[in-house]
Amino acid sequence: MTMTLGSRAMARGILIDTNVLLYPYDPRDPEKQQRAGAVVDQLIEGGRAILSVQCLSEFFSAATNRLPDRMKRAEALTRVRHLRRSCAVFDLTIDTMLEGARVAVAHQLSIWDALIWAVARLNDVRWVLTEDAEHGRVIEGVEYVNPFAPAFDPAAVGLSL
Repeated sequence: MTMTLGSRAMARGILIDTNVLLYPYDPRDPEKQQRAGAVVDQLIEGGRAILSVQCLSEFFSAATNRLPDRMKRAEALTRVRHLRRSCAVFDLTIDTMLEGARVAVAHQLSIWDALIWAVARLNDVRWVLTEDAEHGRVIEGVEYVNPFAPAFDPAAVGLSL
């Protein structure tokens, strides 16, 4: 089921990529762990956190397979359910897939990164919070923001870190 928000909320919402969702549980880089935790918490508390079903499935997989202290599957499921309740979550649809494939070709993105972009674009989300794209890059109205980049300005996306 696709969640929808009013257009004002959508303009302020930020789609959080899997890598940013995962860092709060990854102790290998304490600075990124702290920053990601603060950003995600602030977006959730402010009602601005947006996710894709793809991000939730990738989170479950990475949390149970890639973290140094792998989460138990039941714990990862609990965290996914919490994120589902706390964030707007958008489905992947055939339109999302087709738009993602189009932009993958046009802008040389992986299909997985293009699907994240397509979810944002088709749901009028202005920003994607990720470390997997060049900070400040804009593709057809969607801007990539890296919360770990030296140039990251939290105030530019309405955060007060």
